[in-house]
Amino acid sequence: MADAAKATAKGPSKGEILAAAAEHAGISRKQAAAVLESLSEQIKKGVSKKGPGIFTVPGLMKIKVINKPATKARKGINPFTKEEVMFKAKPASRAIKIRPLKTLKDFTK
Repeated sequence: MADAAKATAKGPSKGEILAAAAEHAGISRKQAAAVLESLSEQIKKGVSKKGPGIFTVPGLMKIKVINKPATKARKGINPFTKEEVMFKAKPASRAIKIRPLKTLKDFTK
């Protein structure tokens, strides 16, 4: 019983997810792996530089690319020592934000 609690506290592995999805859908594990791989490719296309920058997994989540602008080097003050500190400049970057949709939020209720 303690082993089962340890396994679930960690979360399911990719193999466990594939096996459960294959059993639930009544397809082979290879087909389930192909579906997961296809979903991964669709997400990659959606968030790539050439893509629209947004991808929605219907009923679960919305994946969005946020473009962060470059920041210049600036002076700041350390609040603990009150000494002046120089913050380095940062180049522009892209970040991924994942927002849960209502259905996913309702799973926790």
